[in-house]
Amino acid sequence: MARRLLATTKAHLFPSSSPNPNPTSASTPPTSISSILPLLPCKRRKKLLKKLQSPRLSPIQRDPSRRLPFLDAILDRDAAFRFLSRTRSVLSRLPSPRLLPLPLAGKLHHDLGFPRGRKLSNFVSRHPLLLHLPRVGSTPHLAFTSLMESLLEEERTLFDSLEPLRVTSIRKLLMITANHRLPLAKLHHCRQILGLPDDFRDRVLKYPDFFRVAVDPDGRHILELVKWDPALAISALERDFLVDENRVRRTFKFAIEHKKALPLDEDEERRLDELTTFPLISPYSDGSGLKLWSVEAEKYRVGVIHEFLSLTLEKRAWIHHIVEFKEEFNLTKHTYQMLLKQPRAFYLAGTEMNWAVFLKDAYREDGTLIEKDPQVLFNEKLQRYACMAEMEEGAPLVKGDAMS
Repeated sequence: MARRLLATTKAHLFPSSSPNPNPTSASTPPTSISSILPLLPCKRRKKLLKKLQSPRLSPIQRDPSRRLPFLDAILDRDAAFRFLSRTRSVLSRLPSPRLLPLPLAGKLHHDLGFPRGRKLSNFVSRHPLLLHLPRVGSTPHLAFTSLMESLLEEERTLFDSLEPLRVTSIRKLLMITANHRLPLAKLHHCRQILGLPDDFRDRVLKYPDFFRVAVDPDGRHILELVKWDPALAISALERDFLVDENRVRRTFKFAIEHKKALPLDEDEERRLDELTTFPLISPYSDGSGLKLWSVEAEKYRVGVIHEFLSLTLEKRAWIHHIVEFKEEFNLTKHTYQMLLKQPRAFYLAGTEMNWAVFLKDAYREDGTLIEKDPQVLFNEKLQRYACMAEMEEGAPLVKGDAMS
């Protein structure tokens, strides 16, 4: 929402001019904010400046030369499908038949992902193949179409087939956390980026050899690791390090302050290079004994975040997902500055209030993932249906494609 508001504000400030009648002449440079703001009334200027400088609109990536439009576009895509994803989550939890009265749905604007005061029917009309408003008696209800129901059934089958893979991911996640335990509520909050089904809290009970559910003194349900598996204690960075050591070392840089150039011999330069680059402090090692503000501790925390992102579906996460595990990952309040110092490994996108972290090496230059999880492929198919006004020839077939 904030990104769209920023784009709309810029459009009002800098209206597009008419095409240049002389294509051979130089184009007129765009109007700058500093030149347009003095022309506005004082109150309007102050209000606009305050809005543009708000954390809700200010980009987290302040240097324009470092921005990657193909990764920024992914967040724009997420914003475009926010209503569909949240509505899908809310309706999926309802008992069959999944019907939500329109008056009640209008009050749940935050849960359904649309702005307060807007007409829900306008958002439903954007996805006619997946959502509709049938009447029960005289009251319209928000509901899935039969095509959407078929897609959700396909997704449930997909969750069943991917369950062993997700169990391994959760085991690895527990192995990089302090004391190898996590509150189930935190996992539930991050379930979508990890590819977990809504009922994963019931599914983990089927694996007593791997997991144990305990209750802490605060009444929280905690998922604990039962058995450490050395075969899983290999990070994505360590695997890449074996394939291309030089590339991994070039990816990270940890500065060590010194006043002048040091007269070092070859062996000393090599040892200094090992300190300032990434000598792979495994996120599966015990980092509790490291000094909090030391270079080694920072390398450990960078490795933990890198491994966490590698366990996500799209190799990215919002900052609130990372902060959710602040205690378990031994993170500090300087996480933003720590990530900002590693521009070759991570890319920060979004606004100062809500930003995301990407693993740059996981994406091609056009913004597509190099390796796509089956759940990602399913989500892309769902989004293609969401953009259709009617069924198109050549669209991916789903059992029960008929519309209700």
